[in-house]
Amino acid sequence: VLVDRCGVRFDRNEDEEFIYGLEAAHSTRRIIHVGDKTGEAIVRGMLATLATRPNVTLLANHTAVDLITFPHHSLEPLDVYEPMTCQGAYVLDRTVDEIGRVLAGHTVLATGGLGQIYRNTTNPRGARGDGLAMAWRANVRVTNAEYIQFHPTALSVRGAPNLLISEAVRGEGAVLLTPDGTPFMQKYDPVWRDLAPRDVVARAIHMELLEHGYEHVYLDIANKRPASFIHERFPQLIANCARYGIDPTVQPIPVVPAAHYFCGGVLVDDWGRTNFEGLFAVGEVSCTGLHGANRLASTSLLEGLVWGDRAARYIATHRRDPSPLWRVPSWVHTGDSDTDPDPALLEGDMTTIRNIMWHYVGLVRSEDRLNRADRELRHLFHEIEAFYRANRLSDGLIGLRNAIQAARIVTFSARRNHISRGTHYRTDSLAEVAVELMAR
Repeated sequence: VLVDRCGVRFDRNEDEEFIYGLEAAHSTRRIIHVGDKTGEAIVRGMLATLATRPNVTLLANHTAVDLITFPHHSLEPLDVYEPMTCQGAYVLDRTVDEIGRVLAGHTVLATGGLGQIYRNTTNPRGARGDGLAMAWRANVRVTNAEYIQFHPTALSVRGAPNLLISEAVRGEGAVLLTPDGTPFMQKYDPVWRDLAPRDVVARAIHMELLEHGYEHVYLDIANKRPASFIHERFPQLIANCARYGIDPTVQPIPVVPAAHYFCGGVLVDDWGRTNFEGLFAVGEVSCTGLHGANRLASTSLLEGLVWGDRAARYIATHRRDPSPLWRVPSWVHTGDSDTDPDPALLEGDMTTIRNIMWHYVGLVRSEDRLNRADRELRHLFHEIEAFYRANRLSDGLIGLRNAIQAARIVTFSARRNHISRGTHYRTDSLAEVAVELMAR
């Protein structure tokens, strides 16, 4: 699909064979790539291909507000006896500030992750948990929401975004160092060291930061590879670091862990179907079970590309007409249509969510931290719901409402799961308590 239909030019050698990279927790080189900007190349290729399709209409400057589901939204009383179905979504057209009904026989949630509910994240601004929150409000099944993967190495420069430092950098020999230049991964994983799984490396860095009060640790490839190799293999890394006065060929890179990938999500089957007829979920918003409690490096395309392709094949062979317009009520909002939400409240509430999630529902969790998060998020949820209902809707207000809902879902799931596994790590894990009792 990516090579033949989207024209993505993955790196090849002189014999036109794919060049394979090594990344953390992989036992061999198996990662095909486009320099160190594979994701960008794939997105550009797919968007360019999409633009050539006459049957595709892209609605820019639109934000989904809520799913339209039957029988909940149906104006036909007898629909209460019918199975639960999805009929489309209420969508805000930001160019005219109007919310309309977009009806469809098949609706696909492909909204990405929820990294923006954390203080540090590699995710784009729109990754607020929108799809997860909309699904939850509609009673669509959600699972494994406690499993949030934190990438070990995101750029740590004040005032700069947490740009991802590819795991391939460590795959090519880079080493993590404390600010005084001491390697530390051998303390946490004597076998894999700097190539340990993401959750192990991220927690190791987190512990170093907490125990010693460091602002960040360092990733050093300058002393492991020649400058010519670094320039050729990691041009995006060179460009990103140069913007902030860092040269990876001569100095280590300051890094911190950051929320990166949502392993849980909307529960789907092998075809991307949810428990609502007509509703599918693909990509990071979905939970296929494929990644379990932790995702291997460079495998996120499986849920997006494979399940996206399978969902499309199913939809193409199972025609389903959308509901007639008369059965779906127009959107009614109780807020003041002339009052824009206060930007100070929007930003303040979002910052509060991010800090609560980072400190209490982050890389290391416990009963006390999770209970504190639950109390604070519950109070904030009611404040935001009142704020939402009193103001004209905007993308920011919709996103804030979804973010607080997503944060509560993650916290709820984390509180229920008392076993440390993969990305969900608790200091009071029942498994660890059992091992300690057995040792006695």
